[in-house]
Amino acid sequence: MRRICVFCGSSDGVRPAYLELARRMGVTLAERGLETVYGGGNVGLMGAMADAALAAGGRVIGVIPDGLLARERGHRGISELEIVGSMHERKARMAELSDGFIALPGGLGTLEELAEALTWSQLGLHRKPCGVVNLDGYFDPLLAFLDRAVAEGFMRSANRRMLLEAATPAALLDAFEGYETPAVRRWLEPDEG
Repeated sequence: MRRICVFCGSSDGVRPAYLELARRMGVTLAERGLETVYGGGNVGLMGAMADAALAAGGRVIGVIPDGLLARERGHRGISELEIVGSMHERKARMAELSDGFIALPGGLGTLEELAEALTWSQLGLHRKPCGVVNLDGYFDPLLAFLDRAVAEGFMRSANRRMLLEAATPAALLDAFEGYETPAVRRWLEPDEG
């Protein structure tokens, strides 16, 4: 692995622990020699993570749509800032640049980006690890939703195993190192037996 894409909030959240987690994520990536790919903003968890990665000697690549450049204040101090035409282009470019995907706390944008990366994995469009840093159970409702989808027959258990979970950035990156995409049939193929 060379680059990790991190999805996270463009706001700080209400607890200082969220900003601290974002900073720890940036430092951990830099210390492991991994480049950070993210949404290119200079605000919230995004900005805190990027600044921490840079301060730790890391390389940071941001990808931001032109329409969000002012709102999320595109980070002009990072290693590389790519300006694209749309959110669709942003997600595709971040996926193209990255060898894995991590979600930190965030809102709908973070959820949507993570869901798309997981869906692409389920469809066999990539074989890259996806995971969440589950600070104080932040992602527990999402994990419960996915477990329910399996129990109710809307998701295969092998697909559920595509989303890794850890309490710290270091633990999640350790899990990424040994990750092998679960062997699954294509989603629309019937179950055997």
